[in-house]
Amino acid sequence: MKQIVVISGKGGTGKTVITGAFAALAEKKVMADCDVDAADLHLLLNPKIKQTHVFKSGFTAYINKDLCTQCGKCISLCRFNAISDDYIIDSVSCEGCAFCSFICPEKAIDMKENTSGEWFVSDTRFGPLVHAKLGIAEENSGKLVATVRQKAHEMAKENNYDWVIIDGSPGIGCPVIASLSGTDCAVVVTEPTLSGIHDADRVIKVVQHFKVPVKLVVNKYDLNEEMTEKIENYCRNKSIPVIGKISFDESIVKAMVEAKTIIEYNDSKAKEDIINIWNNLQKGI
Repeated sequence: MKQIVVISGKGGTGKTVITGAFAALAEKKVMADCDVDAADLHLLLNPKIKQTHVFKSGFTAYINKDLCTQCGKCISLCRFNAISDDYIIDSVSCEGCAFCSFICPEKAIDMKENTSGEWFVSDTRFGPLVHAKLGIAEENSGKLVATVRQKAHEMAKENNYDWVIIDGSPGIGCPVIASLSGTDCAVVVTEPTLSGIHDADRVIKVVQHFKVPVKLVVNKYDLNEEMTEKIENYCRNKSIPVIGKISFDESIVKAMVEAKTIIEYNDSKAKEDIINIWNNLQKGI
């Protein structure tokens, strides 16, 4: 079984479009949407949810009014100003550090675990999908990503699947690290712009730090072929394989509007490009 994660240095590069296409092309696979802060792979795969699980993470303080003597110690020592003068804790301001519960002389403050989101196991027309939804302004997205990946890995192992195809988060933060660590290959998607080179360089450094093999795809390469050449030169200098370039193609937008992958939609240059990328990816792992 091989685990492939598709990531990008920033949002909007076409990462999910490519992941959805890989899902259509691969056989015997599990998909995992690890962009839990703004998941959108489900928009292409139209999943039918089979299992729903609550995700709990982090803690918030609660004051037991029956035990509280209103001594004011918690108010004066809370560095986040999360406790009001009438001894009500603001759950948004509370960081869950639990300091107030330790210093309360009456032991009137309890720490309760937060419900931070949900994760799902679903069926799609291409096979099983594990995905999640983190609550607004909730933390520990990296932990939720790890949960999604673990379940996808378990399902692939139980069913003797060949692939776990992961749609990772954009950027270089905790959910990206949780998405790529321990995978067999990271496919970095970039665009032929100056910011595209910069953001790809950042995420490639993260991938290399975790010693994960990395390959690169240039999306919409023909919109700026001079910049595409600079990206290819960068990859040659870094010994990073460029496994393909995708032409700008309005068919991709039309396919997305119809909630289809480009592989299903029609025969186009972009479809041919992505099929070649998938074939090159399989050969290189």
